[in-house]
Amino acid sequence: MRILLLTHAFNSLTQRLGAELRERGHEISIEFDIADSVAEEAVALFGPDLIVAPYLRRAIPESIWKRHVCLVVHPGIVGDRGPSALDWALQEGAAAWGVTVLQAEAEMDAGPVWATAEFPLRAAKKSSVYRNEVTQAATTAVLSAVDKFAAGQSPTPLAAWPDARGRLRPLMKQGDRGIDWRHDDSATVLCKINAADGFPGVADSLFGQPCHIFDAWPEKVGAGGTAGEVVARRETALLRRTVDGAVWIGHVKRPDGIKLPATLAFAAEAVALPEAKLDAWWRVDHATWQDIAYEESAGVGFLHFEFYNGAMSTAQCRRLRAALAWAKQRPVKVLVLLGGADFWSNGIHLNVIEAASLDDGSPADESWNNINAMNDLALELIETGDQITVAALGGNAGAGGCFLARAADRVWVRDGVLQNPHYKNMGNLHGSEYWTYLLPRRVGAQGARDIMRNRQPLTARQAVAIGFSDACLAADPPAYRSEVARRAAELAAAPDIDAMLAAKRAQRARDEAKKPLAAYRAEELAHMRRNFYGFDPSYHVARHHFVRKSLASWTPRHLARHRDLGWKVSA
Repeated sequence: MRILLLTHAFNSLTQRLGAELRERGHEISIEFDIADSVAEEAVALFGPDLIVAPYLRRAIPESIWKRHVCLVVHPGIVGDRGPSALDWALQEGAAAWGVTVLQAEAEMDAGPVWATAEFPLRAAKKSSVYRNEVTQAATTAVLSAVDKFAAGQSPTPLAAWPDARGRLRPLMKQGDRGIDWRHDDSATVLCKINAADGFPGVADSLFGQPCHIFDAWPEKVGAGGTAGEVVARRETALLRRTVDGAVWIGHVKRPDGIKLPATLAFAAEAVALPEAKLDAWWRVDHATWQDIAYEESAGVGFLHFEFYNGAMSTAQCRRLRAALAWAKQRPVKVLVLLGGADFWSNGIHLNVIEAASLDDGSPADESWNNINAMNDLALELIETGDQITVAALGGNAGAGGCFLARAADRVWVRDGVLQNPHYKNMGNLHGSEYWTYLLPRRVGAQGARDIMRNRQPLTARQAVAIGFSDACLAADPPAYRSEVARRAAELAAAPDIDAMLAAKRAQRARDEAKKPLAAYRAEELAHMRRNFYGFDPSYHVARHHFVRKSLASWTPRHLARHRDLGWKVSA
């Protein structure tokens, strides 16, 4: 069928649904929901058989839903209504939640039900639950609803649904989210911040100054001190006392500012705090915040790096490189780079780069420093000669993060994870991380050009099919982690592991003799220098709008196929 995705933004759910529907042979085009007239024009141009709305912040206009079947993805159980469905469920500690696919009608979230899927609700960040459980449940429900529609079936009226447990809920406001530091225990504080993570955050204050707080982690410290007091710092996070312990606050947004690591947003105040430094890279305790952690099991080293939204600043790249260099000295034959739970890596840290301009610094200089730190990290990985390296992607990856992963010998991807291996969406960036060396050797010169031009996300299955990744693993996160550990242990115990390592070193030497890595890097950085310092400001403009979350004024043409000149001729 011809399916139009009408969405507020090209977020992770929209990307996943578009990719899954294309895999099933449907013709997909995407339009951002900017205004009624724009949406009406998109429908007229594309002539869809079906409209799917994965992520909206306002109602579909009556002029569309009265003439076309529109499937709205609602992140709530059947009967749940309102714009803060997941927020309420997390803040109230619901044991289970779900996604419902409804047909758009006059009343929001009250149309007949096409499909639903439920899941156990983790006590976790809203953004994490959305990217994982909600996205998986939405994919299952939408595919079921599309199949029913194609088969000529009809939806079930909401009033006739046998188990409609949900109810109408209002928009959750900051008054509902507020933290009382004098009385709320750590569990309550974490629950409130988790329910607001991603957007809008919890309105609060630090050091007597207003801000919104995000990205909290528990810390098991003894009670004492003054509840609400900021008592220590570690890397990018601040430690704040509660009535029964403490929590780490990783990110904040100051008034009229952008979301930043807490120790950067309050740099002057943070530097005066004692540093709660960890002594080594080893995993200390799952009950503390540790953004880089190393573990060993069955002759395998596992390197975790949990960076918020997958963004990697200059300092984080340098620290991760140091951790990798240290791990390479361990007596293991296999090193697995696990990344974080929600993201493996999304490359350079655009928010930190943007923040350079706030202190009369140079975003161009910080961009240059950041990409060079990323390149140093990629080089450290490429030049690992005594271990087989594995990038195990349990979360999404984008831009330079995809090519950092491809710098490993093997890339294993959890089914359901998306990779966006391209740079052009950020103001026509050329990209670096040695991609001009890493990509053609895996997919060929033409395949590399196709990937960079396509600018569409790859599912795990698609990435394996074209050679960009090496294996698609289980979709269920616990099963995925078990499979990674098993595969890595088998690889480390393989009788020919030394022969594999010798062949790897020999191939690297041949590649270096043919064209040194330094030459690839110099060529890539010549393009990047023009991106950062040249006459065309596209990268700086795109970055500014990205970090400021500017509302879209048009849909990129690589998404809105219906706006390509002459597209109907080839349709």
